[in-house]
Amino acid sequence: MKRLSTVAAISGVYDILIGLSLLLAREQLTAVFGVPRPQPPIHADLNAIFLLAVGLGYLLPWRDPQRYRGYLWVMGPWLKGAGAFAIVLDYALRHSPASFLVFAASDGTLALVTLWALLSSASTSTPAHRPPLRPGLPPTPPGSREPR
Repeated sequence: MKRLSTVAAISGVYDILIGLSLLLAREQLTAVFGVPRPQPPIHADLNAIFLLAVGLGYLLPWRDPQRYRGYLWVMGPWLKGAGAFAIVLDYALRHSPASFLVFAASDGTLALVTLWALLSSASTSTPAHRPPLRPGLPPTPPGSREPR
């Protein structure tokens, strides 16, 4: 589980730093990546808010990775993986700046590392060690029926 916590911490810090950069250092980012300022600016603002929310969400699996494996699956292999793929496609088909491929590489790497951490820790996860699906209630004993 230490591996999943570490991946969650790295992913959370990554997303928060990019989100803060979009909000607080937009001029510097546009200069570094050689792109014009986003128009209208609300697009970058919303992306920043989204990244901050995703980054803060990583606090959950950082604290309790087994319980929040679903968050790691959605935000790691699926979101970061799809984002990396979308950036590569945009570069190939719509000729977005090559500098954006940095994000494809970093998101793709985090997606693959998260996938590896999830798959390699799956064998250590037995039903007896999984938290209840009913938050706040004790797990249902094997063979008993769920209350209706």
